[in-house]
Amino acid sequence: MSIEEAEDIVRAFENNNNATEEEVFMFTEAMNFLIEERHSPGDMLYLGGYYYGIKNFDLALKYYEMAASYDYDPAYECLGYIWYYGRTGKRDFKKAFEYFSKLMEKGDLVATYKIADMYKNGYYVEQNQEKYEEIVEDLYPRVKGLKNVFDPVPEVYTRLARIRKSQGRSEDAVNLYLYAKDFLAQRIMYNAFFGNLNIMKWLIDDLYELIDFDEDYFDFYDLYYLLKSPHKISFIYNDSFHSVESVQEGDECSVCFDGKWFHSRDDFFKDASIDGTRLTKIYREFYGFEV
Repeated sequence: MSIEEAEDIVRAFENNNNATEEEVFMFTEAMNFLIEERHSPGDMLYLGGYYYGIKNFDLALKYYEMAASYDYDPAYECLGYIWYYGRTGKRDFKKAFEYFSKLMEKGDLVATYKIADMYKNGYYVEQNQEKYEEIVEDLYPRVKGLKNVFDPVPEVYTRLARIRKSQGRSEDAVNLYLYAKDFLAQRIMYNAFFGNLNIMKWLIDDLYELIDFDEDYFDFYDLYYLLKSPHKISFIYNDSFHSVESVQEGDECSVCFDGKWFHSRDDFFKDASIDGTRLTKIYREFYGFEV
């Protein structure tokens, strides 16, 4: 295998929404070849990110640590997440705080709001709501004008919205949630990573605690609200009708989309597709929603 051949395999895999086991094997072989040939921490982080996305956290940790051995800042952020959430089975808030602090000192936005979270929750440091709010308030003007969909605008805006809600400033909170929702939806078009989808789910749940749901005016991601309880929804895409139904099973609803069943609304948003294209990629082309 040459570097060019390996890069071609990786590019083909990136554009493949329904990779076979053989294609996954070829992708990981190609990435490991590139790592051995180029010794690039970016390659290591990329493969670690793939494993993180499919929740193989032990392998994600391996490649994140490999990238961090090159003093690669993005790897420290990823390691912070690994230890903050205990992805490999054990939380280590000391390690998480150290990794995030290292980046926060360099002005990293993501690490900064994660340090804020640690003060809010009392993880490794003494719980301090005032410190949490101070950090989030300081972050807001730093992210306000950012346009890249991978910038942490939704993460900061949703945190600030909850602060505004606690202050009784509901209108400000709603406006922050709505902006974050649109920003995040555009990010998910490019990366339907489970973490991004979780942020959207929590955002929608929080938003509709502040405003009434309007059945005459809603969009694709508002289905997070409807699918929490039994509903039937239809919409149009490319002049064809499509149907979504949620059915109560135990504590949550299963979801049926065009005859295919999903265990939960999480699985629906992660995997539902039309002709092999995930709904999250084409959500802006849906119209005519009816409940």
